Amino acid sequence: MRAVWYDRQGPANEVIVQGELPTPEPGTGEVRVRLEASGVNPSDTYRRRGAVPAEYPRVIPNSDGAGVVDKAGAMVPEHWVGKRVWLYNGQRNGRWMGTAAEFICLNADLVTELPAHVSFAEGATLGVPGMTAHGCVFAAAPLQGKIVLVTGGAGAVGHYAVQLAVWAGATVIATVSSEEKAARARAGGAAFFINYRTEDVAARVRDLTGGELVDHVVDVDLGGNLAAALASVRDGGSIAYYASNGALQPAVPLRTVMAKNLTVRGFVLPTSPHADRKRAQTDMARFIATPGRILSVDGTFPLYQTAAAHLSVEQGGKVGTVVVEPQK
Repeated sequence: MRAVWYDRQGPANEVIVQGELPTPEPGTGEVRVRLEASGVNPSDTYRRRGAVPAEYPRVIPNSDGAGVVDKAGAMVPEHWVGKRVWLYNGQRNGRWMGTAAEFICLNADLVTELPAHVSFAEGATLGVPGMTAHGCVFAAAPLQGKIVLVTGGAGAVGHYAVQLAVWAGATVIATVSSEEKAARARAGGAAFFINYRTEDVAARVRDLTGGELVDHVVDVDLGGNLAAALASVRDGGSIAYYASNGALQPAVPLRTVMAKNLTVRGFVLPTSPHADRKRAQTDMARFIATPGRILSVDGTFPLYQTAAAHLSVEQGGKVGTVVVEPQK
Protein backbone atom coordinates (compact mmCIF):
# COMPACT_ATOMS: atom_id res chain seq x y z
CA MET A 1 0.00 0.00 0.00
CA ARG A 2 1.00 3.63 -0.42
CA ALA A 3 1.69 5.37 2.88
CA VAL A 4 3.60 8.24 4.44
CA TRP A 5 5.65 7.86 7.59
CA TYR A 6 8.52 9.25 9.63
CA ASP A 7 11.46 7.41 11.15
CA ARG A 8 12.52 10.34 13.32
CA GLN A 9 10.72 13.28 14.86
CA GLY A 10 11.10 16.81 13.55
CA PRO A 11 9.75 19.35 11.04
CA ALA A 12 7.13 17.92 8.68
CA ASN A 13 8.93 18.73 5.44
CA GLU A 14 12.14 17.16 6.77
CA VAL A 15 10.94 13.89 8.32
CA ILE A 16 7.77 12.81 6.47
CA VAL A 17 8.47 10.48 3.54
CA GLN A 18 6.22 8.59 1.12
CA GLY A 19 6.57 5.09 -0.24
CA GLU A 20 5.20 1.56 -0.23
CA LEU A 21 4.65 -0.58 2.86
CA PRO A 22 3.09 -4.04 3.22
CA THR A 23 -0.70 -3.89 3.29
CA PRO A 24 -1.75 -4.93 6.83
CA GLU A 25 -3.96 -7.93 7.55
CA PRO A 26 -6.64 -7.73 10.26
CA GLY A 27 -6.04 -9.73 13.40
CA THR A 28 -8.59 -11.20 15.76
CA GLY A 29 -11.27 -8.64 16.57
CA GLU A 30 -9.99 -6.24 13.90
CA VAL A 31 -11.27 -4.82 10.65
CA ARG A 32 -9.28 -3.46 7.75
CA VAL A 33 -10.44 -0.10 6.41
CA ARG A 34 -9.67 1.19 2.92
CA LEU A 35 -9.10 4.80 3.89
CA GLU A 36 -10.66 7.66 1.95
CA ALA A 37 -9.90 10.41 4.47
CA SER A 38 -7.35 11.00 7.23
CA GLY A 39 -7.91 13.79 9.75
CA VAL A 40 -4.87 15.84 10.81
CA ASN A 41 -5.24 17.16 14.36
CA PRO A 42 -2.84 19.36 16.36
CA SER A 43 -2.00 16.36 18.54
CA ASP A 44 -0.70 14.52 15.45
CA THR A 45 1.67 17.39 14.69
CA TYR A 46 2.85 17.55 18.32
CA ARG A 47 3.76 13.86 18.22
CA ARG A 48 5.59 14.24 14.93
CA ARG A 49 7.53 17.29 16.15
CA GLY A 50 8.69 15.50 19.31
CA ALA A 51 6.49 17.03 22.00
CA VAL A 52 5.62 13.43 22.89
CA PRO A 53 8.52 10.92 22.96
CA ALA A 54 8.47 8.46 20.05
CA GLU A 55 7.14 5.03 21.01
CA TYR A 56 8.17 3.31 17.78
CA PRO A 57 11.08 3.56 15.32
CA ARG A 58 8.58 4.20 12.50
CA VAL A 59 5.21 5.96 12.61
CA ILE A 60 2.45 6.41 10.05
CA PRO A 61 0.88 9.62 11.38
CA ASN A 62 -2.68 10.73 12.08
CA SER A 63 -5.28 9.16 14.33
CA ASP A 64 -8.68 9.89 12.77
CA GLY A 65 -10.07 8.67 9.49
CA ALA A 66 -12.96 7.40 7.41
CA GLY A 67 -13.37 4.84 4.65
CA VAL A 68 -14.87 1.46 3.82
CA VAL A 69 -14.28 -1.81 5.68
CA ASP A 70 -12.83 -4.22 3.11
CA LYS A 71 -11.89 -7.17 5.33
CA ALA A 72 -12.87 -8.55 8.74
CA GLY A 73 -10.62 -10.53 11.06
CA ALA A 74 -11.55 -13.50 13.19
CA MET A 75 -14.39 -12.92 15.67
CA VAL A 76 -15.71 -9.94 13.68
CA PRO A 77 -19.14 -10.30 12.03
CA GLU A 78 -18.91 -10.32 8.22
CA HIS A 79 -21.67 -7.70 8.00
CA TRP A 80 -18.97 -5.08 8.66
CA VAL A 81 -17.44 -5.71 5.24
CA GLY A 82 -18.53 -3.04 2.77
CA LYS A 83 -19.72 -0.58 5.43
CA ARG A 84 -18.77 3.09 5.32
CA VAL A 85 -17.18 3.95 8.69
CA TRP A 86 -15.38 6.63 10.64
CA LEU A 87 -12.66 5.75 13.12
CA TYR A 88 -10.46 7.20 15.84
CA ASN A 89 -7.35 6.27 17.89
CA GLY A 90 -5.56 5.03 14.76
CA GLN A 91 -1.96 5.92 15.64
CA ARG A 92 -2.50 5.68 19.38
CA ASN A 93 -2.49 3.25 22.29
CA GLY A 94 0.02 0.71 21.02
CA ARG A 95 -0.35 1.22 17.26
CA TRP A 96 2.31 2.74 15.02
CA MET A 97 0.21 2.61 11.85
CA GLY A 98 -2.05 5.65 11.58
CA THR A 99 -4.43 6.81 8.87
CA ALA A 100 -2.01 8.52 6.45
CA ALA A 101 -2.05 5.38 4.31
CA GLU A 102 -4.33 3.51 1.93
CA PHE A 103 -5.31 0.94 4.59
CA ILE A 104 -5.42 0.56 8.36
CA CYS A 105 -6.26 -2.38 10.62
CA LEU A 106 -7.66 -1.74 14.06
CA ASN A 107 -10.11 -3.11 16.58
CA ALA A 108 -13.71 -3.08 15.38
CA ASP A 109 -14.54 -1.31 18.65
CA LEU A 110 -12.92 1.84 17.23
CA VAL A 111 -15.05 2.10 14.09
CA THR A 112 -18.58 3.50 13.76
CA GLU A 113 -20.88 3.36 10.77
CA LEU A 114 -20.95 6.53 8.66
CA PRO A 115 -24.29 7.49 7.07
CA ALA A 116 -24.42 8.00 3.32
CA HIS A 117 -25.17 11.73 3.59
CA VAL A 118 -21.87 12.39 5.44
CA SER A 119 -18.76 12.58 3.25
CA PHE A 120 -15.61 10.67 4.12
CA ALA A 121 -13.78 13.98 4.70
CA GLU A 122 -16.51 15.04 7.13
CA GLY A 123 -16.31 11.63 8.82
CA ALA A 124 -12.61 12.21 9.47
CA THR A 125 -13.52 15.19 11.70
CA LEU A 126 -15.56 13.11 14.15
CA GLY A 127 -12.77 11.51 16.16
CA VAL A 128 -10.52 13.87 18.10
CA PRO A 129 -12.58 17.05 17.45
CA GLY A 130 -16.07 15.59 17.85
CA MET A 131 -15.42 13.08 20.63
CA THR A 132 -13.28 15.55 22.60
CA ALA A 133 -16.11 18.07 22.42
CA HIS A 134 -18.53 15.37 23.56
CA GLY A 135 -16.31 14.41 26.50
CA CYS A 136 -16.11 18.02 27.67
CA VAL A 137 -19.75 18.95 27.10
CA PHE A 138 -21.14 15.87 28.81
CA ALA A 139 -18.68 15.98 31.70
CA ALA A 140 -21.40 18.10 33.33
CA ALA A 141 -24.76 17.09 34.72
CA PRO A 142 -27.71 16.93 32.27
CA LEU A 143 -27.70 20.17 30.30
CA GLN A 144 -31.36 20.62 29.51
CA GLY A 145 -32.22 24.21 30.43
CA LYS A 146 -28.65 25.01 31.56
CA ILE A 147 -26.23 27.70 30.33
CA VAL A 148 -22.89 26.64 28.87
CA LEU A 149 -19.89 28.84 28.05
CA VAL A 150 -17.76 27.49 25.17
CA THR A 151 -14.44 29.27 24.70
CA GLY A 152 -13.13 29.24 21.15
CA GLY A 153 -16.60 28.48 19.86
CA ALA A 154 -15.53 28.59 16.20
CA GLY A 155 -12.64 26.13 16.53
CA ALA A 156 -12.60 22.49 15.45
CA VAL A 157 -13.47 21.19 18.94
CA GLY A 158 -15.30 24.32 20.11
CA HIS A 159 -17.72 24.33 17.20
CA TYR A 160 -18.69 20.73 17.92
CA ALA A 161 -19.06 21.67 21.60
CA VAL A 162 -21.48 24.47 20.65
CA GLN A 163 -23.57 22.15 18.51
CA LEU A 164 -23.61 19.28 21.01
CA ALA A 165 -24.54 21.53 23.95
CA VAL A 166 -27.42 23.02 21.96
CA TRP A 167 -28.43 19.48 20.91
CA ALA A 168 -28.55 18.59 24.62
CA GLY A 169 -30.91 21.48 25.38
CA ALA A 170 -28.49 24.10 26.72
CA THR A 171 -28.22 27.80 25.96
CA VAL A 172 -24.72 28.49 24.69
CA ILE A 173 -22.50 31.53 25.09
CA ALA A 174 -19.44 31.32 22.82
CA THR A 175 -16.24 33.32 22.89
CA VAL A 176 -14.81 34.24 19.49
CA SER A 177 -12.15 36.52 18.05
CA SER A 178 -13.93 38.08 15.06
CA GLU A 179 -17.30 38.75 13.45
CA GLU A 180 -16.62 35.95 10.98
CA LYS A 181 -16.11 33.49 13.82
CA ALA A 182 -19.20 34.82 15.60
CA ALA A 183 -21.19 33.98 12.48
CA ARG A 184 -19.76 30.46 12.55
CA ALA A 185 -20.69 30.00 16.22
CA ARG A 186 -24.16 31.38 15.48
CA ALA A 187 -24.59 28.84 12.68
CA GLY A 188 -23.80 26.13 15.23
CA GLY A 189 -26.58 27.36 17.50
CA ALA A 190 -24.84 29.66 19.98
CA ALA A 191 -27.26 32.24 21.39
CA PHE A 192 -24.69 34.82 22.50
CA PHE A 193 -21.13 35.79 21.50
CA ILE A 194 -18.27 37.49 23.30
CA ASN A 195 -15.23 38.80 21.45
CA TYR A 196 -12.47 37.86 23.87
CA ARG A 197 -10.03 40.21 22.15
CA THR A 198 -12.11 43.33 22.80
CA GLU A 199 -14.45 42.46 25.67
CA ASP A 200 -14.15 41.41 29.31
CA VAL A 201 -15.45 37.83 29.12
CA ALA A 202 -16.51 37.49 32.77
CA ALA A 203 -18.22 40.88 32.79
CA ARG A 204 -20.14 40.05 29.63
CA VAL A 205 -21.18 36.68 31.07
CA ARG A 206 -22.56 38.46 34.14
CA ASP A 207 -24.49 40.86 31.91
CA LEU A 208 -25.87 38.14 29.64
CA THR A 209 -26.99 35.93 32.54
CA GLY A 210 -28.29 38.70 34.79
CA GLY A 211 -25.59 37.87 37.31
CA GLU A 212 -26.52 34.17 37.48
CA LEU A 213 -23.34 33.07 35.59
CA VAL A 214 -23.05 29.78 33.68
CA ASP A 215 -23.52 26.20 34.80
CA HIS A 216 -20.67 24.72 32.81
CA VAL A 217 -17.59 25.87 30.88
CA VAL A 218 -15.94 24.02 27.98
CA ASP A 219 -12.47 25.56 27.71
CA VAL A 220 -9.92 25.48 24.90
CA ASP A 221 -7.14 26.98 27.07
CA LEU A 222 -7.76 26.73 30.78
CA GLY A 223 -4.33 28.04 31.72
CA GLY A 224 -4.80 31.15 29.63
CA ASN A 225 -8.47 31.60 30.51
CA LEU A 226 -8.43 30.53 34.16
CA ALA A 227 -9.39 33.84 35.76
CA ALA A 228 -12.26 34.44 33.33
CA ALA A 229 -13.51 30.85 33.60
CA LEU A 230 -13.59 30.92 37.40
CA ALA A 231 -15.36 34.29 37.39
CA SER A 232 -17.93 33.08 34.85
CA VAL A 233 -19.10 29.84 36.47
CA ARG A 234 -21.67 29.79 39.24
CA ASP A 235 -21.31 28.04 42.61
CA GLY A 236 -21.61 24.29 42.19
CA GLY A 237 -20.81 24.54 38.48
CA SER A 238 -18.16 22.78 36.45
CA ILE A 239 -15.31 23.35 34.01
CA ALA A 240 -14.00 20.85 31.46
CA TYR A 241 -10.87 21.66 29.48
CA TYR A 242 -9.02 19.94 26.65
CA ALA A 243 -5.96 22.19 26.30
CA SER A 244 -3.91 24.65 28.31
CA ASN A 245 -1.37 26.12 25.92
CA GLY A 246 -1.57 29.62 27.40
CA ALA A 247 -0.07 28.33 30.65
CA LEU A 248 0.94 24.70 31.03
CA GLN A 249 1.36 25.05 34.81
CA PRO A 250 -1.03 27.82 35.87
CA ALA A 251 -1.31 29.01 39.45
CA VAL A 252 -4.74 27.71 40.42
CA PRO A 253 -6.54 29.60 43.22
CA LEU A 254 -7.67 26.46 45.01
CA ARG A 255 -9.58 28.36 47.68
CA THR A 256 -11.78 29.88 44.98
CA VAL A 257 -12.37 26.48 43.40
CA MET A 258 -13.15 25.02 46.81
CA ALA A 259 -15.35 27.91 47.99
CA LYS A 260 -17.45 27.70 44.83
CA ASN A 261 -17.67 23.89 45.05
CA LEU A 262 -16.52 23.59 41.46
CA THR A 263 -15.74 20.44 39.52
CA VAL A 264 -12.75 20.86 37.20
CA ARG A 265 -11.97 18.07 34.76
CA GLY A 266 -9.29 17.71 32.10
CA PHE A 267 -9.98 15.57 29.06
CA VAL A 268 -7.84 13.72 26.50
CA LEU A 269 -9.54 11.29 24.14
CA PRO A 270 -7.10 8.36 23.66
CA THR A 271 -6.83 7.51 27.37
CA SER A 272 -10.34 8.48 28.47
CA PRO A 273 -12.44 5.67 30.02
CA HIS A 274 -13.71 3.12 27.52
CA ALA A 275 -17.33 3.57 28.61
CA ASP A 276 -17.09 7.32 27.97
CA ARG A 277 -15.65 6.73 24.51
CA LYS A 278 -18.37 4.25 23.61
CA ARG A 279 -21.02 6.72 24.74
CA ALA A 280 -19.37 9.38 22.59
CA GLN A 281 -19.37 7.09 19.54
CA THR A 282 -23.05 6.30 20.09
CA ASP A 283 -24.04 9.92 20.65
CA MET A 284 -22.02 11.18 17.69
CA ALA A 285 -23.73 8.58 15.49
CA ARG A 286 -27.11 9.86 16.68
CA PHE A 287 -26.03 13.46 16.21
CA ILE A 288 -24.89 13.05 12.60
CA ALA A 289 -27.88 10.89 11.67
CA THR A 290 -29.77 14.15 11.08
CA PRO A 291 -28.64 15.76 7.81
CA GLY A 292 -27.46 19.36 7.97
CA ARG A 293 -25.01 19.15 10.85
CA ILE A 294 -21.95 21.37 10.42
CA LEU A 295 -19.01 18.95 10.10
CA SER A 296 -16.25 21.32 9.10
CA VAL A 297 -13.43 20.42 6.74
CA ASP A 298 -10.86 23.21 6.46
CA GLY A 299 -9.15 21.82 3.39
CA THR A 300 -8.03 18.60 1.71
CA PHE A 301 -4.62 17.38 0.56
CA PRO A 302 -3.59 14.28 -1.45
CA LEU A 303 -1.52 11.69 0.38
CA TYR A 304 1.79 12.86 -1.08
CA GLN A 305 1.15 16.31 0.44
CA THR A 306 0.74 15.06 4.02
CA ALA A 307 3.69 17.22 5.12
CA ALA A 308 1.91 20.28 3.71
CA ALA A 309 -1.25 19.26 5.56
CA HIS A 310 0.70 19.11 8.84
CA LEU A 311 2.21 22.52 8.15
CA SER A 312 -1.27 23.92 7.46
CA VAL A 313 -2.39 22.79 10.92
CA GLU A 314 0.72 24.21 12.57
CA GLN A 315 0.28 27.60 10.94
CA GLY A 316 -3.01 28.09 12.84
CA GLY A 317 -6.09 29.93 11.72
CA LYS A 318 -7.78 26.86 10.27
CA VAL A 319 -11.55 26.55 10.43
CA GLY A 320 -12.39 22.90 11.03
CA THR A 321 -10.19 19.89 10.34
CA VAL A 322 -7.47 19.53 7.73
CA VAL A 323 -7.93 16.25 5.82
CA VAL A 324 -5.54 14.06 3.81
CA GLU A 325 -7.10 11.85 1.11
CA PRO A 326 -5.07 8.59 1.00
CA GLN A 327 -6.46 7.38 -2.33
CA LYS A 328 -5.25 10.51 -4.15
